[in-house]
Amino acid sequence: MMPLRRKKPGLKIWMALASLWVFALPVVSGNVAMADDDSDGEGVHTPSEMRRLAAKPPLPRAQRDFAKYKFRPPGDKVMEQPENNRLLFWTQDGKPDGYAQRRGSSVIYYNAQGQATQIQHLTAAEMAE
Repeated sequence: MMPLRRKKPGLKIWMALASLWVFALPVVSGNVAMADDDSDGEGVHTPSEMRRLAAKPPLPRAQRDFAKYKFRPPGDKVMEQPENNRLLFWTQDGKPDGYAQRRGSSVIYYNAQGQATQIQHLTAAEMAE
């Protein structure tokens, strides 16, 4: 008759301790992400408040000086896009007529199809401003 081989009782204890360590480590280190329990409703944003914040964000707007852009199509409305560093040109009836964008030491003017039509090279004095 063959003797039965018994598992070591220490292995079960080590496995139990290791599993406890895995679950206890985030609690001990304090990096557990827990949901805030705001039962009184403080800090909860309503949809109308979120829309108001989105319409007028508290961040400052990008400011650009477009005085260096010399060419303006006659009769077009000009709309500034300071975050993209470009001017948009619109005809009087509301159709896009092109845009101007600064690239390095030049201002490139594009037509409504996106083809470059004119290039304005900036002087050293204009670049320093």
